[in-house]
Amino acid sequence: MEIQGKIIFAAEPRTGVSARTSQPWKSQDFVIETHDTYPRKCMFSVFGEDKLQQFNIQVGDELTVSFDIDAHEYQGRWYNSIRAWKVVRGTAAPVAPVAEGGEEAMTSAVDPLGPAPEEDGTLNDLPF
Repeated sequence: MEIQGKIIFAAEPRTGVSARTSQPWKSQDFVIETHDTYPRKCMFSVFGEDKLQQFNIQVGDELTVSFDIDAHEYQGRWYNSIRAWKVVRGTAAPVAPVAEGGEEAMTSAVDPLGPAPEEDGTLNDLPF
């Protein structure tokens, strides 16, 4: 899955030692906010010191983040884990399709919000 937006928060990195392998680990959480009409926020984690250095995420960065979602159970409760595996700088803005014929074709198109003709050919200009 992917999300595009601006990093608005970076938590302090967490470190520890794996109980299973006795190897040290490092993780950091970030919050990204989308640029939608109704912006959404999503918190994700980057696990591993190498990935943290590679991604070098800073507050204010515009990113496209690819992530995996996984759930795990702990003491009878379920928790989601959203872990980033790829980060690309910048966001690709959606491009509006251009009709054949350039601007002329676009301006001569029917207004999708305008009144629609009835089956008998009369114009229905009711707002609903």
